[in-house]
Amino acid sequence: MHEMDGIYKEHAQMVFRYLMSLCKEEQLADELTQETFYRAIKSSNRYDGTCKISTWLCQIAKHVWYQELDKRARKGTFELNDETPSTNTGVEEAICLKENKMEFMKQIYKLDQTSKEVVLLRITGAFSFKEIGEILNKNENWARVTYYRVKQKIVKGGTI
Repeated sequence: MHEMDGIYKEHAQMVFRYLMSLCKEEQLADELTQETFYRAIKSSNRYDGTCKISTWLCQIAKHVWYQELDKRARKGTFELNDETPSTNTGVEEAICLKENKMEFMKQIYKLDQTSKEVVLLRITGAFSFKEIGEILNKNENWARVTYYRVKQKIVKGGTI
């Protein structure tokens, strides 16, 4: 148990930031972080050391987030946090912005799971390429190249 305290102190902030990038709600991210470490303690005997602890924790966090989404979908409580357009923005411009954002997200969700995670971690979580590499059990250069290739693919598709 003492070992898990050290793991928590070392990785809790990173897991929290990862979950914030997914859910965009500080309180929810905090709750999901606690749930992640609870599940990590419960399943610590299954950690075999084939990946970094940070990767293992992020995998648990991702599953916790997916379960939260499923729970919300069943209850019908999922909310989109859509920003209201500023008063300077015309209605037409606000509609175009929303459509562009929707099309961009559709393009992202068409990507394979790994590419999607790299892009979302980068644009929504403000993670560095080094941190993305650690989360996905790869290196910084891999994360950088993957992000660049995905970005080029989306730009060539005419989305951006």
